[in-house]
Amino acid sequence: MKATSYYPVLLVNDVTASARFYETHFGFRSLFSSDWYVHLQSATDETVNLAFVAVDHDTVPEQGRRPASGIILNFEVEDTDRIYAAVQEAGMPILRSLRDEAFGQRHFITADPNGVMIDVIKPIPPSAEFAGQYSETALPI
Repeated sequence: MKATSYYPVLLVNDVTASARFYETHFGFRSLFSSDWYVHLQSATDETVNLAFVAVDHDTVPEQGRRPASGIILNFEVEDTDRIYAAVQEAGMPILRSLRDEAFGQRHFITADPNGVMIDVIKPIPPSAEFAGQYSETALPI
């Protein structure tokens, strides 16, 4: 299989509010918008996409009609500190405060209005203990 695109689609109760949140706080723009489905794309990287579908829409099989939960969306960024300050200023929840991790991340975790966790990450050099667990091409420097 050769995928031509990949992006998560989150089942939510309020498609419009969910899209507005990511547009306002994470720099997404709408590519398609209806009352039951919104497809967003990063304004700075067209390969980063995210979509929302109404949990009760006919296209969602009955057995799968549960709002998104137990999910963490990771956004790798250049400046976690700036985004952390903006998230705090916006009054968004801080589930994990800004910190450096020995496994090679400077990050914090917030949540969207649906409770979906958002991990905002800047790769940093890992400790020697973790460096050996990375492939050569994936080692943060």
